[in-house]
Amino acid sequence: MSFFKNQFANVVEWQEFRDDMIFYKWSNREIKKGSKLIIRPGQDAIFLNNGKIEGIFRDEGEYDIESQIIPFLSTLKGFKFGFNSGMRVEVLFVNTKEFVVKWGTQNAINIPTLGLPGGLPIRANGTFNFKVSDYIALIDQIAGVREQYLVEDVKIRITAVLDQLLMKWITKEGKDMFNLQANSFDISKGIQEDLDMQMQKSGIAITSFNVMSFSYPKEIQDRITKNASHGMVSDINRYQQIELTDGMASGKMSGGGAASDMAGMMMGMNIAGKMMNQMKQNQDAPSQNTQPTSQTETSDQKRPNFCPNCGTKTEGANFCSNCGQKLV
Repeated sequence: MSFFKNQFANVVEWQEFRDDMIFYKWSNREIKKGSKLIIRPGQDAIFLNNGKIEGIFRDEGEYDIESQIIPFLSTLKGFKFGFNSGMRVEVLFVNTKEFVVKWGTQNAINIPTLGLPGGLPIRANGTFNFKVSDYIALIDQIAGVREQYLVEDVKIRITAVLDQLLMKWITKEGKDMFNLQANSFDISKGIQEDLDMQMQKSGIAITSFNVMSFSYPKEIQDRITKNASHGMVSDINRYQQIELTDGMASGKMSGGGAASDMAGMMMGMNIAGKMMNQMKQNQDAPSQNTQPTSQTETSDQKRPNFCPNCGTKTEGANFCSNCGQKLV
């Protein structure tokens, strides 16, 4: 008798487990007498009958299906195995962990920007996290027609709508198109809410969405960097001197064509003129300050000590105290 029992026994488990697999459907639909259910860490086992959930088992371990599983199934709790018959149900194994996925825009997104008729082309990259949150929705929308589901399948769904969501949240009022990184938190939060609303219909929750960085075309990035240096050097005269020095040191001021040479010459003349004016102002300032002192000293030297008319001592006065003679 034990020979026949072992002959019909089988093991219900997640075969060929993969870390990037979201769910796996056990392929042998007939469970025999003496069968065992094996649930590994990070897995849930869902028993299905005609597409409806009979029972969900979450604790890891090895279970005897006849004595430990069937009594907890909704409509099959009274099932009795016959000598040569088994129970026909589906078992769906679900990976319960939170998945982390890297994403990146395949092509540049042209963001409408004032002054750029074709838009501002940008790229972005980052990560998003998701996990299965609703088994009923997952079965109705996906597991009912698929034997397995991979992280790559979710990534394809996300990236299909990501360009539109990026454009939606980047162009929200008040965003600085040339400093999107400063608004990356608000942009990420808005995209996460929209994605979560869409994916919840399939039983998947987007638990996190992050924009790690935005990138611009090289010409735009060079201009952004240059504008930042303008803010760091508040003295325009000093900035022009730095520009001229950098240009001469790098050799960009020579051999760049007539336009480049003319621009370099004009910048040099402009800076030279400003330097000459500054030097002249510095030279004029001391002479203006010393002029009153010189006039005072000259007046003191011309004033006599005694009145030339009556000989009375003047004592520094402008007129003689005795005869009224003008002394200066």
